Amino acid sequence: MKMKRCTKESFVVIGKEGSTLDGEGFIQKLWIDVNSHFEEVQHLAKRDKNGNIIGVWGAMSDFSHSFNTWENFCKGLYLAGVECNDDAEAPDGWTKWIIPSYEYIYIECENVDTFSKTIQYLKDNNISLVGAVHDFTCPQTGRNYMFFPIKKL
Repeated sequence: MKMKRCTKESFVVIGKEGSTLDGEGFIQKLWIDVNSHFEEVQHLAKRDKNGNIIGVWGAMSDFSHSFNTWENFCKGLYLAGVECNDDAEAPDGWTKWIIPSYEYIYIECENVDTFSKTIQYLKDNNISLVGAVHDFTCPQTGRNYMFFPIKKL
């Protein structure tokens, strides 16, 4: 596992929100909804200097929308969406989250146990998880990562 560290200032994700209370497969259903209606938010997406969308996020939060970890890592909220400009307003049927600034450890998802192995690494190295873990997909490479917040900025 190759872990890297980064800091990321507060950022906006606009997407479709659901929760573990919605039942099994709710995350996949959210992504189907986002992808089938993406033209509604495409113009709001933050882009790099070449016009490429900079990030697709599966952002997570506890039920209070405080961006704390999911209860027992299995109950909480999920927002399937795209990183947007800070002043973007969510269209009807979409939700805007403002993710706080954090220092992260992030790792590419290479197999199904990436999450559990990273949580064990944090424990073994006495590193505290200070917020909910977020999924990130790089639109340019298609690679998936998990971002583990280890310090609130």
